[in-house]
Amino acid sequence: MTQNVSETEPFEVREPEMQRIPFVFNSPHSGRIYSQSFLNQTKLDDMAIRRSEDHFVDELFHSVTGLGAPLLMAHFPRAFLDVNREPYELDPRMFDGPLPPHANISSMRVAGGLGTVPRLVAENMEIYRGRLSVTEALERIESIYKPYHACLRKLIARTHVRFGLAVLIDCHSMPGNIRIAGSGQRPDFIVGDRYGTSASADLSRAAVSLLEDLGFSVARNKPYAGGFITEHYGRPARGLHALQIEINRGLYVDEATLLKKPEFSKLADAIRLFLTGLAAHVQKYVVMPTPLAAE
Repeated sequence: MTQNVSETEPFEVREPEMQRIPFVFNSPHSGRIYSQSFLNQTKLDDMAIRRSEDHFVDELFHSVTGLGAPLLMAHFPRAFLDVNREPYELDPRMFDGPLPPHANISSMRVAGGLGTVPRLVAENMEIYRGRLSVTEALERIESIYKPYHACLRKLIARTHVRFGLAVLIDCHSMPGNIRIAGSGQRPDFIVGDRYGTSASADLSRAAVSLLEDLGFSVARNKPYAGGFITEHYGRPARGLHALQIEINRGLYVDEATLLKKPEFSKLADAIRLFLTGLAAHVQKYVVMPTPLAAE
């Protein structure tokens, strides 16, 4: 779990030998390398600090390179820095001095303790023993957040140029106790498209249908419609589509011990089948003059 951040890159791209499908996969919350300096700042123990991780999601999606698509994956933990936020969603209560005027200090995510530099992990547990310096927060944004997004933009742009469209799949997990309000449904997967604004309805429907055909319970946009990444990069009218895929952790990990369940490999195989079908669905649009136009 722990490793000095200087001993590893904060993120990496796993590339196929050749990109064969117009997809980019992103796993921004599965990082699990905790620097000792960060652990020294937190009041949480080694298990509690990990509650915000999308546990092993990068491994669940490892097959994408074999399908011919790149996978961008964070090594830094979400509790340290959340790249699925605006660059400067910062809570002034966390810091020892004034934030820059361009900081967004009033978003709902900041109010909930889940800004770019989070104040809380899941279950509303405070991360830090004391206040952080503003300089440290801005350094995390400059040295990790901005390069991460620059890398993601490059992958998407390269894919769009090569195929005439690009589909970003933002890969996440959700707690096993999630229920859909009003129905009590416990979904295995949630497909988020920002209520139809980040991807075509055709693509979203195909994703839901393919997962259901594999026997999973699937919801769309409730309670997770997609975060900053889905909203920011999805421009379906321009052939840029972004879907957020949430996987119920109860399917594959023991949430008390954070150990993989025996079903882990079976779920990874099912995800590979799902993505193979989704790629085949999208591939027919690559040769069309107006690829996957938004509905």
